Amino acid sequence: MKMFFRVVSFLEGTSYLLLLFVAVPIKYWMDDPQYVKLLGMPHGLLFVTYLVIAFLIKPELKWNNKTLGVVILASVIPFGTFYVDKKYLRN
Repeated sequence: MKMFFRVVSFLEGTSYLLLLFVAVPIKYWMDDPQYVKLLGMPHGLLFVTYLVIAFLIKPELKWNNKTLGVVILASVIPFGTFYVDKKYLRN
């Protein structure tokens, strides 16, 4: 489960960065919402999957509520999921 969470974490972080730094600027600067529509749904699914797995994996990794809070907060901060991978998932 931990390895699956690492993969989802990487994909969620990557999709968030693409959405935030590629698709949204194209939407507003070039008036083309196509990329937001294209990346929005996969990112949303990955985001929800990340949150669900974080709750499920908490007992396995013996996270306290503070650590779980950091892991969840990291999902809404750019590059946050990469921090979680480095700090909490690589052992």
